[in-house]
Amino acid sequence: MSLIDFRSKVSSRVAKFPPSGIRKFFDLISEEEGVISLGVGEPDFVTPWHIREKAIRSLEDGFTMYTSNSGLSDLREAVSSHLESYYGLSYHPQKEILITVGVSEGLDLAARAILNSQDEVIIPDPSYVSYAPCVLLAGGIPSLVPVFPEDEFKLKAQEVEDHISPATRAILLGYPANPTGAVMEEKDLLPIAHVVHSYNLMVISDEIYSQLVYDGVKHTPFALLPGMRERTILLGGLSKAYAMTGWRIGYACGPEEVIAAMTKIHQYTIMCAPIMGQKAAIEAFHEGGEDVRQMLKEYGHRRSFLLSRLRDIGLPCVKPQGAFYAFPSIKDTHLSSEEFARRLLLEEKVAVVPGMAFGERGEGYVRLCYATPFSTLEEALRRIERFVGRLHM
Repeated sequence: MSLIDFRSKVSSRVAKFPPSGIRKFFDLISEEEGVISLGVGEPDFVTPWHIREKAIRSLEDGFTMYTSNSGLSDLREAVSSHLESYYGLSYHPQKEILITVGVSEGLDLAARAILNSQDEVIIPDPSYVSYAPCVLLAGGIPSLVPVFPEDEFKLKAQEVEDHISPATRAILLGYPANPTGAVMEEKDLLPIAHVVHSYNLMVISDEIYSQLVYDGVKHTPFALLPGMRERTILLGGLSKAYAMTGWRIGYACGPEEVIAAMTKIHQYTIMCAPIMGQKAAIEAFHEGGEDVRQMLKEYGHRRSFLLSRLRDIGLPCVKPQGAFYAFPSIKDTHLSSEEFARRLLLEEKVAVVPGMAFGERGEGYVRLCYATPFSTLEEALRRIERFVGRLHM
């Protein structure tokens, strides 16, 4: 009886890229007890009660059915009102907004809707682990553009232009950025918008952390820039700012024709986002503003403490202006990012994410998530200090 080589049965497109560097590393965590995790990018806050209560009430009222493929009309209205009131950005709720199963699905839909085989997509390096795989799964080719600490990890227009080829179709942006916390302000975005216009490109703009910015920094949606609304697919959601990761509610906004194409894929693969999550999201948009402000205030407090302690420990770190991550350099330890993270986990039971998980340019860094209780953060940094101290002995 012959044995089947199942590896040969796997799509070559899927086989050629590795599993998520984050998930691969966190398989190790499950084998260790007493670990403090600064790794998972998830708020430590529970979804505010009034939002949970709205979902519970919706279940009690029998809302357990499918919604339209595009999502509840009331939720699309809420998304439209939110973007209008926060940024002055207008989208037609019935034609230009799609409710997705988190930003992750929105990213997948956007890539598949606009890319043809072998189209290139410019992606910052380092950047979120899903960006390059989503492009590959859509048949495209990631074109990785380095971002540098001396530029606060912000993507520069000249670097973008240097990487454009006849096959370039789009730019994939994420800001505030995961893993660096970098925020692209209007002055940073305008030169990139000029490149987009000059080369007739599309932009997929992942703005899931848009409400989590510090120091008076103002978030500027890429679609708000002159001439960019018709070239931009804006992705957002409730996971991070409203502590609703498990609810899996995101949204995509863009030109009617593009949203229609994304909806076509969505209706065949997902059907619709869960109705109870959509009901909760309506409540979050209408009544959750103060919750976001209180959580952001606490994140800011933790950020200041974390940056101070990293300086004391001797791990240089570009000040993050958004999200809830720090991306300190570990180059002076002379360890690779994976070895640093592995040893820190085994020796001090603190989990961080190796920078290499976010791209080749992430080597020499680790990602720390400060969406964790303050006392836990204090203890984690004491352990990190002990670990780094031993390396320098």
